[in-house]
Amino acid sequence: MSAINIHEAKTHLSRLIETAASGETVVIAKAGKPLVKLTALDAPTGGKRRLGFMEGQFDVPDDFDTMGGPEIERLFGIE
Repeated sequence: MSAINIHEAKTHLSRLIETAASGETVVIAKAGKPLVKLTALDAPTGGKRRLGFMEGQFDVPDDFDTMGGPEIERLFGIE
């Protein structure tokens, strides 16, 4: 884990991001005191999302936007 000051972090932000993305943690300090930690995110590495993969497997009712309206109004006290 490396520690650098804010000025150096601003100057070399791209390099620090590459360092963090490769797995090393970078600590950014202000006046010599550790302030923040720059680490890589644990993002999923799965494949592309397929849009419409369930097309045709279910139907949306025509009254979808209004179904349950009276019950919802009753629950919220909007009678």
